Amino acid sequence: MNEYVENAPYVALIDDDQHSAALLTRMLVAHGSPRIQWYGNTAVAHSTIATTLSDPKASWPSLIIIDLKAQSQASIEFLRSIQPLAYQKGVNAVVMVPPDGRQHREALEDAGASAIFIRHAEPDAYRREAASLVSFWARSQRLDAVGM
Repeated sequence: MNEYVENAPYVALIDDDQHSAALLTRMLVAHGSPRIQWYGNTAVAHSTIATTLSDPKASWPSLIIIDLKAQSQASIEFLRSIQPLAYQKGVNAVVMVPPDGRQHREALEDAGASAIFIRHAEPDAYRREAASLVSFWARSQRLDAVGM
Protein backbone atom coordinates (compact mmCIF):
# COMPACT_ATOMS: atom_id res chain seq x y z
CA MET A 1 0.00 0.00 0.00
CA ASN A 2 1.12 3.49 -0.73
CA GLU A 3 0.59 5.52 2.43
CA TYR A 4 1.22 8.82 0.64
CA VAL A 5 -1.65 8.27 -1.80
CA GLU A 6 -4.00 7.09 0.94
CA ASN A 7 -3.28 10.26 2.91
CA ALA A 8 -3.39 12.62 -0.06
CA PRO A 9 -5.62 15.63 0.58
CA TYR A 10 -9.16 15.58 -0.68
CA VAL A 11 -12.24 17.77 -0.52
CA ALA A 12 -15.60 16.44 0.64
CA LEU A 13 -18.52 17.79 -1.39
CA ILE A 14 -22.05 17.66 -0.03
CA ASP A 15 -24.47 18.43 -2.84
CA ASP A 16 -28.03 17.18 -3.27
CA ASP A 17 -27.88 17.62 -7.07
CA GLN A 18 -25.66 15.13 -8.91
CA HIS A 19 -25.35 17.34 -12.02
CA SER A 20 -24.34 20.33 -9.91
CA ALA A 21 -21.82 18.19 -8.01
CA ALA A 22 -20.25 16.99 -11.26
CA LEU A 23 -20.01 20.55 -12.63
CA LEU A 24 -18.46 21.93 -9.44
CA THR A 25 -16.04 19.00 -9.28
CA ARG A 26 -14.85 19.66 -12.85
CA MET A 27 -14.43 23.37 -12.13
CA LEU A 28 -12.51 22.81 -8.90
CA VAL A 29 -10.17 20.21 -10.40
CA ALA A 30 -9.54 22.47 -13.41
CA HIS A 31 -8.34 25.14 -10.96
CA GLY A 32 -5.95 22.85 -9.07
CA SER A 33 -8.10 21.38 -6.34
CA PRO A 34 -7.12 18.06 -4.81
CA ARG A 35 -9.45 15.18 -5.62
CA ILE A 36 -13.11 15.71 -4.80
CA GLN A 37 -15.16 13.09 -3.05
CA TRP A 38 -18.89 13.59 -3.48
CA TYR A 39 -20.73 12.51 -0.33
CA GLY A 40 -24.20 12.89 -1.82
CA ASN A 41 -27.20 14.35 -0.05
CA THR A 42 -27.56 15.29 3.61
CA ALA A 43 -28.53 11.90 5.02
CA VAL A 44 -25.67 10.00 3.41
CA ALA A 45 -23.17 12.84 3.86
CA HIS A 46 -23.88 13.37 7.54
CA SER A 47 -23.28 9.72 8.31
CA THR A 48 -20.14 9.58 6.16
CA ILE A 49 -18.61 12.73 7.62
CA ALA A 50 -19.40 11.75 11.21
CA THR A 51 -17.87 8.30 10.69
CA THR A 52 -14.80 9.65 8.88
CA LEU A 53 -14.02 12.44 11.34
CA SER A 54 -14.59 10.15 14.32
CA ASP A 55 -12.06 7.60 13.08
CA PRO A 56 -8.49 8.59 14.06
CA LYS A 57 -7.09 6.22 11.40
CA ALA A 58 -9.20 7.64 8.57
CA SER A 59 -7.97 10.18 6.07
CA TRP A 60 -10.00 13.30 6.85
CA PRO A 61 -11.05 15.75 4.16
CA SER A 62 -9.01 18.93 4.10
CA LEU A 63 -12.16 20.93 3.29
CA ILE A 64 -15.91 20.33 3.37
CA ILE A 65 -18.01 22.12 0.74
CA ILE A 66 -21.73 22.31 1.43
CA ASP A 67 -23.94 23.08 -1.57
CA LEU A 68 -27.50 22.07 -0.70
CA LYS A 69 -30.45 23.38 -2.64
CA ALA A 70 -33.34 21.21 -1.42
CA GLN A 71 -34.67 23.97 0.84
CA SER A 72 -33.44 27.37 1.93
CA GLN A 73 -32.25 26.25 5.38
CA ALA A 74 -30.70 22.92 4.30
CA SER A 75 -27.11 24.18 4.16
CA ILE A 76 -27.22 25.95 7.52
CA GLU A 77 -28.89 22.97 9.21
CA PHE A 78 -26.29 20.60 7.80
CA LEU A 79 -23.46 22.95 8.79
CA ARG A 80 -24.78 23.17 12.35
CA SER A 81 -24.95 19.38 12.57
CA ILE A 82 -21.33 18.75 11.53
CA GLN A 83 -19.58 21.91 12.71
CA PRO A 84 -18.65 20.80 16.25
CA LEU A 85 -16.84 17.70 14.97
CA ALA A 86 -15.30 19.48 11.97
CA TYR A 87 -14.06 22.30 14.21
CA GLN A 88 -12.62 19.82 16.71
CA LYS A 89 -10.68 18.11 13.91
CA GLY A 90 -9.56 21.36 12.29
CA VAL A 91 -11.49 20.82 9.06
CA ASN A 92 -12.90 23.94 7.41
CA ALA A 93 -16.48 23.86 6.16
CA VAL A 94 -17.55 26.32 3.46
CA VAL A 95 -20.99 26.94 2.02
CA MET A 96 -22.15 27.70 -1.52
CA VAL A 97 -25.17 30.02 -1.70
CA PRO A 98 -27.17 31.49 -4.57
CA PRO A 99 -26.49 35.15 -5.41
CA ASP A 100 -29.58 36.17 -3.42
CA GLY A 101 -28.41 34.10 -0.43
CA ARG A 102 -26.10 36.74 0.92
CA GLN A 103 -28.70 37.75 3.50
CA HIS A 104 -28.00 34.42 5.22
CA ARG A 105 -24.29 35.24 5.50
CA GLU A 106 -24.39 36.21 9.17
CA ALA A 107 -26.38 33.10 10.12
CA LEU A 108 -23.93 30.90 8.20
CA GLU A 109 -20.96 32.58 9.84
CA ASP A 110 -22.60 32.14 13.26
CA ALA A 111 -23.15 28.47 12.45
CA GLY A 112 -19.40 28.10 11.82
CA ALA A 113 -18.91 28.52 8.07
CA SER A 114 -15.23 29.19 7.38
CA ALA A 115 -16.18 30.98 4.17
CA ILE A 116 -19.19 31.58 1.94
CA PHE A 117 -19.05 31.32 -1.84
CA ILE A 118 -21.64 32.35 -4.41
CA ARG A 119 -23.17 29.80 -6.80
CA HIS A 120 -23.25 31.99 -9.92
CA ALA A 121 -25.34 31.09 -12.96
CA GLU A 122 -23.08 32.92 -15.42
CA PRO A 123 -20.23 30.57 -16.51
CA ASP A 124 -17.32 33.02 -16.16
CA ALA A 125 -18.45 34.16 -12.72
CA TYR A 126 -18.88 30.50 -11.70
CA ARG A 127 -15.31 29.76 -12.87
CA ARG A 128 -13.93 32.71 -10.90
CA GLU A 129 -15.77 31.57 -7.78
CA ALA A 130 -14.40 28.02 -8.22
CA ALA A 131 -10.89 29.46 -8.54
CA SER A 132 -11.48 31.49 -5.37
CA LEU A 133 -12.63 28.37 -3.56
CA VAL A 134 -9.48 26.47 -4.56
CA SER A 135 -7.40 29.46 -3.49
CA PHE A 136 -9.15 29.43 -0.10
CA TRP A 137 -8.41 25.71 0.23
CA ALA A 138 -4.72 26.26 -0.60
CA ARG A 139 -4.35 29.15 1.87
CA SER A 140 -6.03 27.20 4.66
CA GLN A 141 -3.73 24.17 4.53
CA ARG A 142 -1.72 23.40 7.63
CA LEU A 143 1.98 23.77 6.96
CA ASP A 144 2.80 20.88 9.29
CA ALA A 145 0.47 18.46 7.52
CA VAL A 146 3.13 17.20 5.08
CA GLY A 147 4.64 13.90 6.14
CA MET A 148 2.15 13.20 8.88
